Amino acid sequence: MIRESLKIALVSSSPRRREILEMAGFKFRVIKVEAEERVFPSPYKTAVENSKLKLEAARGLIQPREVGLSADTIVVLGDEILGKPSSLEEAVEYLKRLSGSWHTVITGFSILLEDKIVSSYEETRVKFKRLTASEIEWYISTGEPLDKAGAYGVQGKGALFIERIDGDYYNVMGLPVGKIYDILTLELQPRR
Repeated sequence: MIRESLKIALVSSSPRRREILEMAGFKFRVIKVEAEERVFPSPYKTAVENSKLKLEAARGLIQPREVGLSADTIVVLGDEILGKPSSLEEAVEYLKRLSGSWHTVITGFSILLEDKIVSSYEETRVKFKRLTASEIEWYISTGEPLDKAGAYGVQGKGALFIERIDGDYYNVMGLPVGKIYDILTLELQPRR
């Protein structure tokens, strides 16, 4: 099986992405790089292009027999991208806006296979329950919202606020591992 023979260079500092790869049984090492993220006209393009920027920044650190993997996850409410909040006040504002509504989580990802980059994305719709002011205040006090797109983590205390998920749960966590596995399987199978 491809999973056992593959060595991934994960270009990410996200503990959630590491957790997903470990759970799925992939062998990997982490590469941390700084890449300035940009906003493009479409949220899909923003997520995919930012994943490419991260991968390009790490290209020289990826060893010849490794597969490079980077990702960028964004939360979209209406037409607006809700990134990682820059302050407690912004986190409160995000949570108030997400309260009682549907939003979309998009993860763009890029895979480096020798000299070829394959990029794609996954999207998942998420419905928040209506939050009270005291729930928002409590959640902010945990510190969890500050380093997460959209100011919540589905795999943490933020799970208490999720009413419904339509799509890939692992995408909301930050890495659509099933879709990535399918692409790797297709791209790495022997050609006839």
